[in-house]
Parts: sequence; C-alpha cells; structure tokens
Amino acid sequence: MKKTALIMAGGRGERFWPKSRKNLPKQFLSLTDDGRTMIQLTVERILPLIDMEDIYISTNKAYRDLVAAQLPEIPPENILCEPVGRNTAPCIGLAAVHVDRKYEEALMVVLPSDHLIKYHKMFLHTLRDACSIAERDSNLVTIGITPDYPETGYGYIKFRPEESDGNAYAVDCFVEKPSLQTAKEYLETEEYLWNSGMFIWKASTILQNIRQILPDLYSGLMKISEAVGTEAQEMVLEKEFPRLQAVSIDYGIMEKAEHIYILPGAFGWDDVGSWLAVERIQKSNECGNVVTGNIITIHSKNNIIQGGSKLIAAVGLEDLIIVDTEDATLICDKSSTPDIKMVLENLKICNRDEYL
Repeated sequence: MKKTALIMAGGRGERFWPKSRKNLPKQFLSLTDDGRTMIQLTVERILPLIDMEDIYISTNKAYRDLVAAQLPEIPPENILCEPVGRNTAPCIGLAAVHVDRKYEEALMVVLPSDHLIKYHKMFLHTLRDACSIAERDSNLVTIGITPDYPETGYGYIKFRPEESDGNAYAVDCFVEKPSLQTAKEYLETEEYLWNSGMFIWKASTILQNIRQILPDLYSGLMKISEAVGTEAQEMVLEKEFPRLQAVSIDYGIMEKAEHIYILPGAFGWDDVGSWLAVERIQKSNECGNVVTGNIITIHSKNNIIQGGSKLIAAVGLEDLIIVDTEDATLICDKSSTPDIKMVLENLKICNRDEYL
C-alpha cells in the first residue's frame, strides 16, 4: 500500500526561548552537531520508507517560506499552511483529506517535526511493523516509548499485554501527565508507554473515525476537500479552517476510538522539550558543561551555555542554562526550565513583541 507522511511543524517551541522565536521556532533550528535542523532530520530519517513527493508538512502560513527554504525538494502543494492553529485533530484531518484526494488508498505516518531519534534503523523497523498493522482492517496505530525512568512531563498510554498482534498491543487507555508517585507506579507495572505523538493509519480510516466521533469537524473538512485542486482551494481553506473545532487527536479521537494498537519503541527517542535536552544530545566536557560558541568556563560544572562569536566567561557557576542571542540573554537554573514560558507571558503583557 502507498505510504505517505505528515510532519507537523506548526509549534512555537516557547521553552527554547530566546533562540526559538515566532519567526524562527524550534523545529527550524539546529540543536545537533551536524548543523541540520530538526525538521530536516525528521524528513531524512523517513526517506528510506516514504518518497519525498509523498511527504506533507503541516505548518502555520507564516512559516511557508521557512519550510520551502529548508526542504526545497518537498513539492510546494505538499506544504499545508493552516490559517490559524486548531490543534492536532484538524491538522491531521486536513492532511488526510489531501492524501485521500491524491490516492485511492494510502497509509499516513504522522510525526512531530521536533523530535530526535538516535537509532534510525531501529526506528524504521518499528515504523514498518506499524504500517503492517495499520494496513489491516481499520486499525489505528501509535508508537509508545518504553520508559526507563518515572517521567512526569509526558502523557502515558496503557496497553493490554494479553491482547497482541505481532509486536503490537491493544491500547487500554490514554492518561495525562502523572504525578511522580503515579509515574513510579506506571513504571513498575510495565504496562505503560510514553505517548510519543506518532501515529500510523490509512487516510480513509482516520477520516472515518473523524466522521463518526467528530461529525462537525468532518463536515468542515469535507467542504475543504471539495475545493482541493481548484482555484477556490485557498479561499475555502481561509474561510472554513478557522471554524473547525480546536481539539487534539488524542482527546478527540484516540481516547474514544476502537481498534487502537501500540508498538513499543526503543530507538533512542528524545522529544527535545526544553533546553535540558541539549545535554542529552550534545557532548559535555570533562566538567559536565555543554557549550556552543565562544565560551570559557572557570570552576563551573554541569552548565548548558549557548552563545555565538561574543565571548562568554562563566566563573563558579553550576547547574545553569545560559543562552545568548543578539538581542536577548537567558540565565536560568536548570530546575526552573518550566518557568521560561513565564518570561514570554510577561513580554506579551508588556507588549514587548520584538522579543517573542
């Protein structure tokens, strides 16, 4: 069966401020030593499985030129620009409409644009297994990450070990981010996986589920579908998409649908959720510092320091994040990384949009 992919690239990446900005969000930045951006890496790792002409990018219309510049081989018509953000269910539904119009029957692999994966061959092996499950009947498939510590920042998916289909297991339920104690209990049961946000299904299957579970969303998508490939396509999208129900695919569909399977993934996955991820994906020096740029450290350890050509001298510092850009500098204790969003909230309140 024909395989297509949707890469979701509309996020703002606010926890990577001040490098991630509204005009250059996280997915278009390079956080690895090879210089390639996160969205470029996402596309590259699926090319052995999916042709470039069958890869779709969903993004904000403000980022069309960024996508085209970083991924020039993606067909322009495959860059799906949302007039406004409406969460993941409308995003995925819009892509499914395009795939369904192009092919009589095709699989969709849905991936975030801002994750990193260390072991590409293992990832592709898991993805191929997921495609095999999704091809059969009306199965909805997701990939869960095998947890190795009690993480409180991820959603979890509980599966039923006694109900399996090859390497896949029937999903029991999706659960929200837990407390530390609950996360420890999940880890002990060995029946919970981290929710990676990766999905595999036939375009017709997800549209059928949207029709049954979210009929108003389906109705709006069908109005857009009728205009795909015509001169009225952009006008109809601008009119209808903002009217679509803003709902996540997890809450809107996956928590209510049937025939859901999950495959455990162990391929070096990292969701790169905050600056703390940098010390997981880049090499540290003998003092545990992860540095980029013109940096000198004296009696300093376990810091993340990101700079440019300007010299940054760190003396007697420990467990800090320092990110220096042309117009803004972040200095943050590692334990306070969730509070970086409060900086942006303050800037919005003060109408200091030039720093957002």
